[in-house]
Amino acid sequence: MISPSRWAAWASTALLLVLTWWYYPAPQSGNKSPVINWDASGYYLYLPATLIYHDLRELNFRDAYMRDYAPTPDFYQAYRDSASGHFVLKYPAGLALQELPFFLAAHAVAAPLGYLPDGFSAPYQLAVKLGSLLVSVLGFWLIRRALLPRFGEWPTAGALLILLLGTNYLTYSGAGHAGMTHSWLLTWYAALLLLTPAFYARPNWARAIGIGAIIGLMTLTRPTALLAVLLPLLWGLGTRAALRERLTFWRQHWPLLLAAGAAGGVLLSLQPLYWHYATGRWIVYSYQEQGFNWLKPHLFDGIFSFRTGWLMYSPLMVVALLGFGPLRRQQPAAFWPLLVFTVLFTYVTFAWNEWLYGGGLGARAMIDSYAVLAWPLAAALRWLLARPRWAVAAAPLLLLGCAYGYWLTQMAIPGGQGLLAAGDMNRTYLRRILFRYEVPDETRLLLDSNSEFTGEARNTRVLWQQDFEQPAPGLCGTPALQGACSLSLDAQHPHSTEWMVPVQPGQFTWVRASAQARADQTEWDMNRMTQYVVRFRRGQEVVKERTVRLQRALEGGWPRELHFDMRPPQADFDNVSITFLYYGTSTNLLLDNARLEAFD
Repeated sequence: MISPSRWAAWASTALLLVLTWWYYPAPQSGNKSPVINWDASGYYLYLPATLIYHDLRELNFRDAYMRDYAPTPDFYQAYRDSASGHFVLKYPAGLALQELPFFLAAHAVAAPLGYLPDGFSAPYQLAVKLGSLLVSVLGFWLIRRALLPRFGEWPTAGALLILLLGTNYLTYSGAGHAGMTHSWLLTWYAALLLLTPAFYARPNWARAIGIGAIIGLMTLTRPTALLAVLLPLLWGLGTRAALRERLTFWRQHWPLLLAAGAAGGVLLSLQPLYWHYATGRWIVYSYQEQGFNWLKPHLFDGIFSFRTGWLMYSPLMVVALLGFGPLRRQQPAAFWPLLVFTVLFTYVTFAWNEWLYGGGLGARAMIDSYAVLAWPLAAALRWLLARPRWAVAAAPLLLLGCAYGYWLTQMAIPGGQGLLAAGDMNRTYLRRILFRYEVPDETRLLLDSNSEFTGEARNTRVLWQQDFEQPAPGLCGTPALQGACSLSLDAQHPHSTEWMVPVQPGQFTWVRASAQARADQTEWDMNRMTQYVVRFRRGQEVVKERTVRLQRALEGGWPRELHFDMRPPQADFDNVSITFLYYGTSTNLLLDNARLEAFD
């Protein structure tokens, strides 16, 4: 009979395989680069630049790559260094080093199979996907191997299934956004937590070098992973006696400590070697304007906000955090290193000024730590299972959390339903789409308006309306949606007239802005589109504003009647203004029959 933990590991493997196949993008779908895109392309570019184009300084292949594969709207994966005049890749080289075997396999078969051996055609895309899938599966088996002898069968099985189904991990595994660092780093953390206690039980050269190499490779992949060094350094410490024993241990085994440092240093040295080759300098800060705000980390927003809060979109990780209490009793040697690491890792993650991490689902940077958090998670489940009444009460919540996590995956995974707008979420929109698989396109306007009136409107009256039959010069778009002219904004005419309507507080409790609209195409960058702006003002002072991007709800080129709602502000105001603004490089939106209505 298969043990529960083995069954859970095999079930996780099967689900990863099925979802990878099911959601793998079709060759001609949307983005021409289905895997090697966005940040993933920045990590990967070292390989084709070095091994195919032999051009790691000028990246002269970049224009063809952007034209033929469209990985991103703009080429942000590298920047030109002002001192050397050469391009510098923004992202570190560690992930490319790990993807190297899969890249070489793809390069060997690309031409024989009739594909361009250019580093980006279908075999290379599939190779990156399969590499991420393989390491995702390996990570779960390594976690099982670490947890099983310490926490038992059912806690280990439950921890594996919660990590896979009840968190944002699945979205960034090999089945989801492959080509990112998260599944790789999670697997290396799992390996480190296997090697560390084994090393202290039976220290030898292989384990010491393995620990150093893992930490070096992780840091080369994501510099903040240097925090992983805390795990072996603090392992087993918790008392003064343990500290004295550890100092004695290192006096006896100091050559092993040097070997671990040397192994890590050799791998980590690849990055300054690249920087020196590209710029002539050994140290380069390639993230430019991005950095850390140590005194004002985004802890609350990063953990709890609707935009992309970690626990908002992976609520079952609360169980892991609560599990540190049981962990201290069940595995005291692991308690302090895991707790100190988790606190510092969380702080550093949200001290990053780009705390949204490119609009990732549920603070995707936290995924790296899940192999660590699996230990207190298993400890909490073991504690629950020892108390049947508590376990029965908690079971529905755990099942609901897993259902929620899997639904989020289907909404966010490439090729999925796509209702989730990670990084732009809010309370109203999440409530509107929760556990649904299809909603009207207009629902996406809630991402900007964050307000929805669902009752029966009373005392409706029109405050303002405009048919755009006599717009300012250059703003008439034809063929019009209605009449002779519709409003059309472009780079030369980026804003309309601002219409002002005198009003008084207390005359209404809601306003509804509406317009007939048509767009031939949507924009990748949601800031590059026409915006419908409603402002409540006191004189010229803006008291409250809503800026709604209509192209969120426009697909297929068909004209639609769109609307969004908002409440008036609590503060005093005496007028409402309406204007339309344009941000972008091309015009494709027509507006007609715009109105602003008040109602109770």
